[in-house]
Amino acid sequence: MASGRARELELDRQSKRRKRDLAIQFIRRIRGMERDRLHALILEEAGEELAQFFLAYASDLIDREPQRAAENASSLLLIGYLIRAFEAEGKTPALPLQDSWLQ
Repeated sequence: MASGRARELELDRQSKRRKRDLAIQFIRRIRGMERDRLHALILEEAGEELAQFFLAYASDLIDREPQRAAENASSLLLIGYLIRAFEAEGKTPALPLQDSWLQ
């Protein structure tokens, strides 16, 4: 019989594997979406203000470090995932919100 810690680690691995599988499934789904449907989904789920915020943030990252575009794109996807996790858990970020980088 597995110890409590070993079982916990296995459940964590399974959870991460499931998250990866869901991410792959979702990316495949949005890749196949028509542009107008994807845009409507973004507006429905995130809203125009959040979409514009991410556009500005991504543009800023690309302008500052164009050689790291792929790494920054990956980071943006993960940031979106973490935001959704905070929403699902009802948590708020520990750091004060500042968007001065947009000025």
